[in-house]
Amino acid sequence: MATNSLPDPRPAFVPPVTIDDIRAAHARISDQIVRTPTFISRTLSELTGATVYLKFENLQFTAAYKERGALNTLLQLPAGTPGVIAASAGNHAQGLAYHAHRLGIPATIVMPTNTPTVKVTQTEGHRATVVLHGDTFDAAYAHARELETERGLTFVHPFDDIRVIAGQGTVAIEMLADVPAIDMLITPIGGGGLISGMATVARAADKAIEVIGVEAELFPSMYNRINGTNMPCAGDTLAEGIAVKEPGGITSTMVAELVDDIVLVSERSLEEAVSLLLQIEKTVVEGAGAAGLAALLQHPERFRGKTVGVVLCGGNIDTRLLANVLLRDLARSGRLARLRIRLQDQPGALFNVARIFDQQRVNIIEIYHQRVFTTLPAKGLITDIECETRDRAHLDRLMTALNEAGYEASPVELA
Repeated sequence: MATNSLPDPRPAFVPPVTIDDIRAAHARISDQIVRTPTFISRTLSELTGATVYLKFENLQFTAAYKERGALNTLLQLPAGTPGVIAASAGNHAQGLAYHAHRLGIPATIVMPTNTPTVKVTQTEGHRATVVLHGDTFDAAYAHARELETERGLTFVHPFDDIRVIAGQGTVAIEMLADVPAIDMLITPIGGGGLISGMATVARAADKAIEVIGVEAELFPSMYNRINGTNMPCAGDTLAEGIAVKEPGGITSTMVAELVDDIVLVSERSLEEAVSLLLQIEKTVVEGAGAAGLAALLQHPERFRGKTVGVVLCGGNIDTRLLANVLLRDLARSGRLARLRIRLQDQPGALFNVARIFDQQRVNIIEIYHQRVFTTLPAKGLITDIECETRDRAHLDRLMTALNEAGYEASPVELA
């Protein structure tokens, strides 16, 4: 039976990047990048209820997938190009600098003046000229576009460029070739280049593959753009590699058409994911690189029963920050604790407490006495004892023993 229906007023979506573009990019760059492995994680699969495959892009030479898009762009520049320029304080800077040097193309990278020295040094180590300008990325970006015109350089955008998107999409080409059973791709979103390329590959597959994006709760820029929300984008996130305030124009259009859903993850989930990947998979990832696993941990019901491909998109994390993340995870799991105990200021008080720790086989790491800056009476004192236990149950047994011995003891909790 015929039905009357109004025509769809929206123009048909014409993808700016096609599967053929991504296949061509893969053929173009495949002999000059690392063919990173995709391995199943049986432990993470048991933990999350999904079948979890990890793509180890943190094993690229510059420890991030960004090399792919940068190289694909560089290989398509006209002969005699005087040089390239970018604004970046992260993985894009290093990927572009590394491959530009390999290809004999001068590279200039504009970074904010507050960029950590180690990132400046690493980029200069790839023979790029680093220009420090402005206090923010926006200021550095504006200056890079000025230098582009003044010096006749070619600007290479970190995500809003069809050549870059095609290059990033090669990650999915390899994942699905290695593991055809994958029926869901979980991908971090910053500016949207990686997920735009990967979603293009997924839509060209001969079966249905869901594409789920992940953003940090502190920087839900693409989520806002797609869903029409206005949540703030600000804060100190562990996932600095995807801390983008404004997603790209090209990528926003592609995400709106090709991506099934975007989920947000907390800082605590990001920290837990970084720690688990080091403990279980013995691999170092940065906060953005752990975002996919963070989504699995925080939203298990969304992924349970699926065969998921997760991109560990980068491994460039400051070693001191990594140490803090690992120690905080130990504290949250009960294996490391700081206990605040009220004592009387008299001989043997600390000895008697320490004896309880010995009886419970708990290792004391540090002891802090506080006699002056306290609201206790003059004969009272506060002692903070940092200690190491086997697990949360072991810590609970220690707390019970202290309470039964008449001590006021409480854990100093993390935020």
